Amino acid sequence: MKQIGIYLFDDVEVLDFAGPFEVFSVGSQLSDYLDFNIFTFSDDGKKIKTMNGLSVNPDFSLISAPPIDYLVIPGGNGSNQVILKKDRMKQLAERIAKTKWTMSVCSGSRILGVLGLLDGKAYCTHHSVYSSMAEIVPSGFPKKAERFVKSDEVTFTSAGITAGIDLSFHLLEATFGEKLAIETAKYMEYLPYLEKK
Repeated sequence: MKQIGIYLFDDVEVLDFAGPFEVFSVGSQLSDYLDFNIFTFSDDGKKIKTMNGLSVNPDFSLISAPPIDYLVIPGGNGSNQVILKKDRMKQLAERIAKTKWTMSVCSGSRILGVLGLLDGKAYCTHHSVYSSMAEIVPSGFPKKAERFVKSDEVTFTSAGITAGIDLSFHLLEATFGEKLAIETAKYMEYLPYLEKK
């Protein structure tokens, strides 16, 4: 059973994590929950408040979360605070190093950038974050026209908010098969993915 972890923090953008959560959880449901499990975690496991005030209860803390095979790092204004927490960033880096892939959504790219994981690599992010990323990753290659980018063999970045859904479908297909991805898109009625098939 593979584990997909989604990192949550205060002032996270709702659709940044809810979009990927829906794609992967529906995919798990349609495969009878046999192949992979999805969970959320935050720094301390306590309730977080998203941008615009939605309260969310994570399943685990960073320390108590089970081993993570695949990691989703969303964005939002709170990403500016996450990158200032050196201990938390170190723990995240240790988690990322053990994943088969890690994806960022929107300004979640800041976290990967500060960790040095985008140095000299292509990336994309929310259109309002490119100036910030130019300071964080001066050696990176911004791809402003792309919905998502494969930065290296285990690192993926997506543009703003809804682009996280597109990248999630890409990785659902790459990791668990096109058949399941198509079934998931049909169930969700997500035409942008289906129209490419």
